[in-house]
Amino acid sequence: MARPKTVRAPTTASLPSNLRIPSTTPSLVKSFGKLTRQALLDLVFYWLDDRNVQSFAPFLARDEAEVADDEELGPYPAERTIDDVRNAYQELQVRKGGKREVIDRILEGDWKHGITLRQLAMIDLRYIDDHPSSLRWTALELTRIDADGAQSPETDVSSYIPRVHASTFLSNVQQQISPLVKAHYYLTRSNTLPLTFLRIFVTSSPYQHPRQPPETLTDSSRVIYVAFPDSCPFVYTSIASSTSPKASSANAVATDARSLQRIVRDAVPKALSLPQQRYALKATSMTAKSLQALLALRGPGRSNGANGAFSIFADAVVEGSPLDPRPAHTVSPEELLNQTKPDKIKNQPVEDQKQNETHQPGRKTRNTEDTHIPKKRKLAIHSRFGTAGSLSSAPLDRLDVRLLDRPDGDGDGDDEDSDADHTQPSLSLTFAGSDVISGIRRLAELGVVDPERMPSWMTGEEAVSVAVVRRGHRVIKDSG
Repeated sequence: MARPKTVRAPTTASLPSNLRIPSTTPSLVKSFGKLTRQALLDLVFYWLDDRNVQSFAPFLARDEAEVADDEELGPYPAERTIDDVRNAYQELQVRKGGKREVIDRILEGDWKHGITLRQLAMIDLRYIDDHPSSLRWTALELTRIDADGAQSPETDVSSYIPRVHASTFLSNVQQQISPLVKAHYYLTRSNTLPLTFLRIFVTSSPYQHPRQPPETLTDSSRVIYVAFPDSCPFVYTSIASSTSPKASSANAVATDARSLQRIVRDAVPKALSLPQQRYALKATSMTAKSLQALLALRGPGRSNGANGAFSIFADAVVEGSPLDPRPAHTVSPEELLNQTKPDKIKNQPVEDQKQNETHQPGRKTRNTEDTHIPKKRKLAIHSRFGTAGSLSSAPLDRLDVRLLDRPDGDGDGDDEDSDADHTQPSLSLTFAGSDVISGIRRLAELGVVDPERMPSWMTGEEAVSVAVVRRGHRVIKDSG
């Protein structure tokens, strides 16, 4: 009797978490290889836990009849019980070998029947947890939309933050994205940061089980990450850089970074919205590779309200506040300069303070370098950069500046309409490094730039990494 033909119909359902990727897929070795040996073993022990083993069941041989001859002769014969599998990995942990033997044991032995999409998502997010600066993140602000369609003031936005119920939120996101692309969703809590991660993998196929190369399911260019920090109206988004060959023209829409970001950015606020509480995402001109920096500058803490010169009040270097009604000469510049550094080490043990004051041969310390800076320039630097400039707690690795002024100077007149239409930058500058603001501060200390004439977005006061400038002033753009 002839076998009936399989009928495949499009569906709006998301890709199931138990969809398996063949363990022989070469790109899986690279995905597993990103993690350390201990991280791999931690994930395996999590999969084999009694509470999770049903979702990540390894390949087992229940009796001799179920084991084929070629499997018995394989490098890793199938174990008979879950305890046997656990014991095998406990032996690997005690032996302290290389991580490749753990990967081989997973792919050629206990999970040779395939790796699920959920397991792959856990691998990616474990790598992000272990390497919080592995991706570039963009901070967006969640703003309230009034009944007339206008966005509420920022004071009203921060006073109300929507509560996120995981299952309801994922269902709402799926409803928004499913008409456009097929996707797999994985929501989890960070182990090291006050964040909740959402990993979205998209594929262009409208079918439940797409018939396409297995490498498609491991293509990082199809993955977008959304991070929700605790108790603040900000959302971080990121797309991993792809190392795979270019996507075909048929899949270009699903894998194009801009299109993917636009789809997700439109879906997230709608998924958080209720009938009488609608939200939108607004650009903040902040991108960074460090999640810690985003949490410090666009997070539940002081955010961008106490950076640059205002950091002296947030760090309690001096008494009072910027709104203190006392005369301005209450704290003189000399007192500020003398108080800044001792306060940073006053709570350290005596031994540590002596070590800070000791000059190490062959190494210049900050105190030694400061003695060569003129007093007037030093006071100007402290008044502009504050306490966070020399040792930033939220370092920015990049600062992009786009100048909109015309090089011929025609836009310097009173014709606002003609200048407003000129939105393409005439000059773009990029500052890159481990800590850009501290680097600019160092240029000011060396006398390369004048700290008194520097704009506030270069001293870290505005806490932005993207500055669009027209006529010397930063333009707030609605994209980022």
